[in-house]
Amino acid sequence: MKTIIIAGGSGFLGQVMETYFLKKGYLVKILTRSPKRENDILWNVKDLGDWTEHLEHSEALVNLTGKSVDCRYTESNKKEIHDSRIDSTNLLGLAINLCENPPKVWMNSSTATIYEHSLNKQMTEENGDIGNDFSMNIAKSWEKAFYEVTTLKTRKIALRSSIVMGRNGGALIPLKRLTSLGLGGKQASGQQKVSWIHELDFTRAIEFLLNNDELNGSFNLSVRKPTNNKMLMQTLRKTMSIPFGISHPTWLLKFGAKLIGTETELVLKSRNVIPERLLNNGFDFLYEDIDLALYDLLNN
Repeated sequence: MKTIIIAGGSGFLGQVMETYFLKKGYLVKILTRSPKRENDILWNVKDLGDWTEHLEHSEALVNLTGKSVDCRYTESNKKEIHDSRIDSTNLLGLAINLCENPPKVWMNSSTATIYEHSLNKQMTEENGDIGNDFSMNIAKSWEKAFYEVTTLKTRKIALRSSIVMGRNGGALIPLKRLTSLGLGGKQASGQQKVSWIHELDFTRAIEFLLNNDELNGSFNLSVRKPTNNKMLMQTLRKTMSIPFGISHPTWLLKFGAKLIGTETELVLKSRNVIPERLLNNGFDFLYEDIDLALYDLLNN
């Protein structure tokens, strides 16, 4: 049975991946600091240990480890966001190189936030503008650590994921809550681009990259045509049958972000990201229309 190892797989995306690949007949093992199930493997994200044995002969290692960016960017949180990504990447790279029969492919999380704010320019893997603020520098450091590890027997792919729309986690949960309270209007101008991907297409893209042995390097995981914030919220209200939604000016978003302990970047940054490499290599999305995607996620 083919084995997929998911590091940091106890969260939303890890569970979506686990469910998908189990149905496909894979054996899925989760590297976690709090093992609770038979397929959970203990690791502390800092040290080599018995967990490394599970990498032998595996089809893929997918690293999703990293502290959530849904927090205030205090100095301590910034350090944890950075260290949790870099340390896990370095440790997994070391473990792979100690294997006699290492994973065939190593996919490491990255983020579409690596690109600059853009309302007009489409950010592709080849021509996207990579910027210079805290979030973008985290992404650059993350990929630098990943690509600096030489793995002669293991193919490497960096997953520049956009916002993953899911039933049981991710950005859709707080947006649904706001909308149900009548607060589901546009945020700031509403013109900021929202690059997104349905949770099923996220896992299908992982499978596509897994099965195409010639592919490596960085891939944008997002639909080919981003929506914008105004259209996203309008579609969400329509899908939930909520007739109105109060909009949020920038000053209110900043106040609210402090109140709930997060940053306005998560809603104000315009992410205009295009999955050029996936499309050029023949990947087909099941959900590219935001109406159909939200209807599926909220009604099925």
